[in-house]
Amino acid sequence: MTTIYIYSFASVIIVSCISLIGVFTLSLKEEILRKYIFILISVAVGALLGDALIHLIPEALEDSVNPVLTSVLIIAGILFFFILEKFLHWHHHGEDQDDNYVHPVGKLVLFSDGVHNFMDGIIIGASFLVSIPVGLATTLAVILHEIPQEIGDFAVLIHSGYAKGRALWLNFLSALTAVAGTIVLFSLGDAAKISSYWFLPIAAGGFIYIAVADLIPELHKTKEVKHSILQILAIVTGVLAMVALVLFE
Repeated sequence: MTTIYIYSFASVIIVSCISLIGVFTLSLKEEILRKYIFILISVAVGALLGDALIHLIPEALEDSVNPVLTSVLIIAGILFFFILEKFLHWHHHGEDQDDNYVHPVGKLVLFSDGVHNFMDGIIIGASFLVSIPVGLATTLAVILHEIPQEIGDFAVLIHSGYAKGRALWLNFLSALTAVAGTIVLFSLGDAAKISSYWFLPIAAGGFIYIAVADLIPELHKTKEVKHSILQILAIVTGVLAMVALVLFE
């Protein structure tokens, strides 16, 4: 169990540090960032769908005593993230940039991202309780999805009027809620293992929703044939990364 704790907390700390990618984006010109971010988004789509369909759902069904309940939980995960986005106006790439409401938008991004990262911490911890390979696959999927999201969040915070240093610090604090999520999961003790079988299908539904509802529509904004081919290759790369992790199971 100690090994699981070490892997879990190391993973959520690494995921939290992804928020500091804003430092890297500061060194990039805006036109360069806009030109290539679609590749990161495409890889994230493949990784999220691959983790959900290759790792999380099969594991959840294998250990489930009621496949119908597991399927309902997957749908519940999709609905949960839909409701979260619907009522918190959760936007991954900073579409909400009305100049009349810049500061509320910044606070909204921090709050919604904190909720999302808290869920990521629970999901990662639950995944490692199933097995280390599943935990690693989930962590990789979260990281690949966090990179474009954190770039977008950082851009929104800057647009909302935050100084660069303050935006970076607040984004990092929001990311640390992932650690809190893992602590909450493990504090359940023996119930943590049982709860993981509930969280995994919900997580799978959430990953599917993020990929299909949030990220893929972003990719449709690119119409060029060359970029579209690169998108497909990047998505396949993300899926293959998840397939490769199966070899370690």
